Amino acid sequence: MPSLFSKIVSGEIPAVKIYEDDHTLAFLDIAPASRGHTLVIPKDEYADLYAMPPELLADVSTTVQKVALALRDTLAPDGMNIVQNNGSAAGQTVFHYHVHVIPRWEGDGVFGAWRTQQPGQDELRALAEQLRAIL
Repeated sequence: MPSLFSKIVSGEIPAVKIYEDDHTLAFLDIAPASRGHTLVIPKDEYADLYAMPPELLADVSTTVQKVALALRDTLAPDGMNIVQNNGSAAGQTVFHYHVHVIPRWEGDGVFGAWRTQQPGQDELRALAEQLRAIL
């Protein structure tokens, strides 16, 4: 069954599109976190980052940058969040890879502060060793 975003690509569901090329589509979020909040998707449906072909991931990243620059030049935000969630535990609700481009202004209250951890250097080194073995 096609995702909500695949239905936007096919025209079954309307969207306010701001950019489109052969592989990607950018449209304004219908429930924005801030003014200008845009979603960038690949036209082909892949559930998440893990499933994305590297070439298509590069195409999406290029479109994300184009959109971020356009939002910066149009809205003059104080900052910009680029957010991509993978899996329900990370907040993904539509399982079609997508990137949120969210203009930010000082004091806008869009996101709270990170809850940070303080791992020891031994723990960081052990994790780095495990990751390097896979990479």
